Amino acid sequence: MPAALEASEISARYPGATTPALHHLSLTLSPGEMLATLGPNGAGKSTLLRVLAGVLAPSAGRVLLRGVEIARLDRREIARCVAVVPQNVQVAFGFTVRQVVMMGRSPHQDGLLLADSHDRGVVEQVLERTDLLGLAERPVSSLSGGEQKRVAIARALAQQPQILLLDEATAHLDIRHAVTLHALIRREVQQRKLACLAIMHDLNEAAQNADRVLLLDQGRVRALGRVDEVMTYRLLRETFGVDLYVGVNEVDGTRYFVPMRQG
Repeated sequence: MPAALEASEISARYPGATTPALHHLSLTLSPGEMLATLGPNGAGKSTLLRVLAGVLAPSAGRVLLRGVEIARLDRREIARCVAVVPQNVQVAFGFTVRQVVMMGRSPHQDGLLLADSHDRGVVEQVLERTDLLGLAERPVSSLSGGEQKRVAIARALAQQPQILLLDEATAHLDIRHAVTLHALIRREVQQRKLACLAIMHDLNEAAQNADRVLLLDQGRVRALGRVDEVMTYRLLRETFGVDLYVGVNEVDGTRYFVPMRQG
């Protein structure tokens, strides 16, 4: 199956910075795949997401969306293909859940942003798939943090993208909401054949949900591959500078990680 997204030898530098934030990074992302991106603070994770979303132009290399160089596409064309869910979701005061999810249809609408029957049908289906129908008329500002994150995912899905970019989708959520949200994302990736790159900080969430893992350190790829290839004691110790117990769950064979006490 051809790649939905491909980055080839990309580097990126912010204005005034003395060193690049990304160095000659290459990756491919296939339909139906979740790629977890891990690394310490300042490793270049958010910069990578900005480059892949077409928000930040690379200083070298190129990004291809379905075989077309992203630099040749305008913002509307990119938004029809790529949906981004940021770490910090801005609460849309005064808007209902249904109205916010409808905002995801804007790349497919004309300049007046008038919804037609197709837009309304897409939104209704997304509300149902994300279990938000019962909250559809509620103001988003009245929802819990977990519910607001679900609305942000629904808005992205309403774009009907081929590529989904997530920046710490479960940040600040309790365990139940985090597990529920990851289950929703994983189901959408598998059933809709979305290509998903997800920035994560929780090693256990990455091991449980990712098909492959990208490990970044100081803007460079330290490792890229399956969970068992990348999330090893040695590679994690070298990248994060901490000792971890690395175990394997006897029930489902997934890996889990516990930091060793220091001192």
